[in-house]
Amino acid sequence: MILVYLFFIVLLFIIYVKRKHTYWKRRGLFQLEPEFFFGNSRREVTGKLSFAEGFLAKYKQFKALGLKHGGTYTFIEPVYIPIDPVIIKNILVRDFWSFTGHGLYHHPSEPLSMHLFNLEGELWKQLRSKLTPTFTSGKIKMMFETLLEKVKDLEKVMDNCAENQEVINIKELGARFTTDVIASCAFGLECNSLENPESEFRVFAKKVFAPQILRIFCIFLFPDWFLGLIRFKSIPKDVTEFFSKTVLDTIRFREESKFYRKDFMQLLLELKNSNKEIGIQSISNDEIIAQCYLFFLAGFETSSTTITFAFLELAQNQDVQDKLRSEILKVLERYNGEFSHEALMEMTYLDMIVNETLRLYPPLAFLPRICNKTYKVPDTEVVIENGTRVNIPIWGLHKDPEYYPDPEKFNPENFSEENKAARPDFTYMPFGEGPRMCIGLRFGLLQTKLGIASLVRKYKFTLNERTKVPISMESTNFLLSVDGDVCLNINKI
Repeated sequence: MILVYLFFIVLLFIIYVKRKHTYWKRRGLFQLEPEFFFGNSRREVTGKLSFAEGFLAKYKQFKALGLKHGGTYTFIEPVYIPIDPVIIKNILVRDFWSFTGHGLYHHPSEPLSMHLFNLEGELWKQLRSKLTPTFTSGKIKMMFETLLEKVKDLEKVMDNCAENQEVINIKELGARFTTDVIASCAFGLECNSLENPESEFRVFAKKVFAPQILRIFCIFLFPDWFLGLIRFKSIPKDVTEFFSKTVLDTIRFREESKFYRKDFMQLLLELKNSNKEIGIQSISNDEIIAQCYLFFLAGFETSSTTITFAFLELAQNQDVQDKLRSEILKVLERYNGEFSHEALMEMTYLDMIVNETLRLYPPLAFLPRICNKTYKVPDTEVVIENGTRVNIPIWGLHKDPEYYPDPEKFNPENFSEENKAARPDFTYMPFGEGPRMCIGLRFGLLQTKLGIASLVRKYKFTLNERTKVPISMESTNFLLSVDGDVCLNINKI
């Protein structure tokens, strides 16, 4: 009898899965043929292929068929993928209020998950309005001196490597540099991971981005209400404890000692205390903890991978590297050889190089959205139901030959004023677009540009034979990241 029950349970499960995998067909949208249970994501969820490469492949399949959009499945969950920039613009801007969230797990029982990137609807709107004043260009410029201090530490490490004729791993060095920057600007701490690669902050940074396949499975397989009910933890316990204690200790010290420092933490504390004085709903300690954690997530890994990919390309394109160095030295001549915020803004070729790096290697290769109310795609019969996932294929757009001739080639001229003006909108989105565009993009670009410019000014970089080319991507990282080390030879100019 037990075997009979088991047989019927398995049979019902098979019927259920097969029915779910016809979701898009029943709605008149072309879909990629799914595999049983895994849908169109088996290689990604089993670590055979990165999520970024998986979505790039899906984009190319839809594009080759001349489609404006298509349907896929992550396990049994339907995912809508728009290809046409006009549809993408509607989703991200014109009809934004039908797609306000990223569809990522967050729950009050896990304070670190309640940050701006995860929140949706009214919670997101309220927090965004509170935080926006802390990310103006003037406030970011205020932190420039702190950034310069970290650049000097970076140059010391590079000088030692050059003197000892050491090969550098720019992937590791870039990560240590951005760890120090974020620890200082977001947490007000000097962790000195450039000098000490095993500093506590660096150790926890590695833990944050370590593969978490089981947690990823749970987030995709179970609804948020169930995960919240069982108090599911998307972030390791020791990571939560470390960041919470670090932020609370800093808040307590600054409020008791009246210590002042030009950093992100100071801006949040001023926001908290000034709002209290004028009777506006204040930002809480838990919100400060969550935003500092997000600032760490967004500012550390994305900038370090961009620096890594930029030097990978500069080492293989000596003409580009020489032209960039010439621009840096020429601009700095007007500023007595010293970096300043104004000097960095004048380096237009540097800006083109960073933009081209982000085109070829956007840290977030696809942008998640969740439909929060039934939506009919304009000029089609396709209806996206409330709760349906939408993934904007950023990397696919960035590598589309329709928008970028010879898209695999590293070509900063893609971002000349003439070429930018000739391209359709919403074909370049490394920081997203619309109301949910990355709030910290100015800071991310600033630390990335300063890190690159400070090193190219003084050193010549060539690719070391230990770097595997062509490169491959880490298959267990949600962000686009090169697999293995990126080793470079350096010679001081």
